[in-house]
Amino acid sequence: MTKDWYAWHTDYDQPDSALSRRLAEVRDRIAEALDSAPPGPLRAVSLCAGQGRDLIPVLATHPRGGEVTARLVELDPRNAEVARRAAAEAGLTGVEVVVGDAALTDRYADLVPADLVLACGIFGNITDADIRATVRHCASLCAPGGTVFWTRHRREPDLVPVICDWFAEEGFTPLAVSSPADGVGVGAHRFGGPSRPLAPGAAMFEFIGYDRLTHP
Repeated sequence: MTKDWYAWHTDYDQPDSALSRRLAEVRDRIAEALDSAPPGPLRAVSLCAGQGRDLIPVLATHPRGGEVTARLVELDPRNAEVARRAAAEAGLTGVEVVVGDAALTDRYADLVPADLVLACGIFGNITDADIRATVRHCASLCAPGGTVFWTRHRREPDLVPVICDWFAEEGFTPLAVSSPADGVGVGAHRFGGPSRPLAPGAAMFEFIGYDRLTHP
């Protein structure tokens, strides 16, 4: 049975849920990145953006929010509509929500390299090989000095340390990585550059889903 990714978002509304805790940490990391970003216009892209609950509320309240041009790519039109409505209600005219396959590099070609790259909710739903490939593509999506935000569960086998190694191999430095004791894996890595061209027409990953990965 295909997971209902619209209904899945209801766990965010449960204060004690792992998703709620993960969301709070991701928002904190985004705010920190905006705090330290250089003056001037900023760009952001969000892969598998869902309802935009991580990025949009931060942009709505942060002093730099109005300086950000953002593209959120989400396959489920119901989730995309929620994100689009939230951005409009917050007056974020620089936020665009696109319905489509977030794995395709062409979705981002005219907006990268970006200062903020969100790859949240992906690494627990794709194969290890695709995680590695996506990390490699992040070096093309992210501007020098920009930040990639990502998530991955800490259940065994805990791949978070390996993912951190992969980011290091691509020129990223960790800014914050949650501990196993937190129960949720949130990472923020800064790209040391130099810029790399984004491969045209490439699929960065295949979104399989955690349930299918663990119970094929």
